[in-house]
Amino acid sequence: MTATTNERTLLLVDDDDRFRQRLARAFESRGFQVRAASGEAEALSLARDESPELALVDLKMPNGSGLVLVRELKAIDPATNVVVLTGYGSIATAIEAVKLGATHYLSKPADVDDILAAFARAEGDAELAEGDVEPASLARVEWEHIQRVLQDCGGNVSVAAKKLGLHRRSLQRKLFKDPVSR
Repeated sequence: MTATTNERTLLLVDDDDRFRQRLARAFESRGFQVRAASGEAEALSLARDESPELALVDLKMPNGSGLVLVRELKAIDPATNVVVLTGYGSIATAIEAVKLGATHYLSKPADVDDILAAFARAEGDAELAEGDVEPASLARVEWEHIQRVLQDCGGNVSVAAKKLGLHRRSLQRKLFKDPVSR
């Protein structure tokens, strides 16, 4: 399918099938031609076939890294506007993504309007300065770190608590709290 003059092309890369399909439908309803991929290899194949104007890339995928994918997409077409989306954000990965060519970095949950705003912001300025990345609050960084360690421990709260140097009950209390906003 070839994009018409008023359709913009978007490559959507996320390993979460339901989330990827929902976002694809939302972008299509806004007039985008969407090609979706579940991982790095599939995304690169699609990008080589037809370079997208925009790319939304998940940072953490089971069979690849969003950071590697950003670099590869920019190598294929430096004009591709890449936004990185992640549920495990940190300032360090945001800076690394921007250094590799991403034009913006968003933490999940982000809706289509947030993503479109990131693409629009980046179109005015191809490279974001490191100072443009909004720092997360200390509470948010702690919550994200706990989630990463818990995921690395396969969801085992006792093992995660030991790695974090917390009592298991203290970790459980922190997990029952809602994620803090930025």
